[in-house]
Amino acid sequence: MSSPHNPISEPASPIPETRLDVPQQFPTVAEPPLQDPPWTGWDVLVLAVLSLVAIGFGVIGTKVLLGALTPLVIVVGQVLGYLMVLLLMYMVLQSRSAGSASQALRWNWPDQWSHYVLAGIGLHLCLVPFELIIPMPKHLPLDEFFKTARDAYLLAGFGILIAPLFEEIFFRGFLYPVLARRFGMWPSVILTSFAFVAIHTPQLRFTWGPVLIIFLVGVTLTIVRAKKNSVACTVLMHMAYNATIFGFAFIATGGFRHMEKFNP
Repeated sequence: MSSPHNPISEPASPIPETRLDVPQQFPTVAEPPLQDPPWTGWDVLVLAVLSLVAIGFGVIGTKVLLGALTPLVIVVGQVLGYLMVLLLMYMVLQSRSAGSASQALRWNWPDQWSHYVLAGIGLHLCLVPFELIIPMPKHLPLDEFFKTARDAYLLAGFGILIAPLFEEIFFRGFLYPVLARRFGMWPSVILTSFAFVAIHTPQLRFTWGPVLIIFLVGVTLTIVRAKKNSVACTVLMHMAYNATIFGFAFIATGGFRHMEKFNP
């Protein structure tokens, strides 16, 4: 008789059956959503041309009304031009989309909106070291807007509230999804960023240092747009990024009271 401690007498544990017909589950990497906007590349091209025309007419019209071509005239003219183009964009969204305009644009306001504000601030802080090690021009056309406190406040309001809204809706809202539908995410991120840089190069005198900074900003914002499928996220980041720049300028000049620091 076998001993109770004899392992030979103990029944063997059943071997789990392997199901060959059930596929093994592996973790998957989330892909950015496919882009299929109701507008076409021709619509975006027309909006780009109309933007240039509207801004030009806005600046010229304001100059006729107010006189000399001052920073006030340039900012007011650009605001009028941007508002006209934003209205045209809204009309395109209304006419081409079956649902709401915000759904077609992929506005998608984030629940944790403060995270994107902090991300915009962090983006500027991360790029500060680049500004210290790469050649930066001593004077830029934007310096003309920092001769008086009034002009500085005017540019700050435009740069924080108006310009980011227009640029994000056009570049990340209209242009990026059209490119992504044809070329995929990463080529479209690069192409959108180059287009984003193109409108800023005249302000930067085509110097490669500031252009590189703007390109990196464009790449970051477009990646966020692609991954989060939200233009509202990039608007918040862009506004916070610009607000950080003007905030440092405000502190450096003692509340825009010592503008000679920008124009020694």
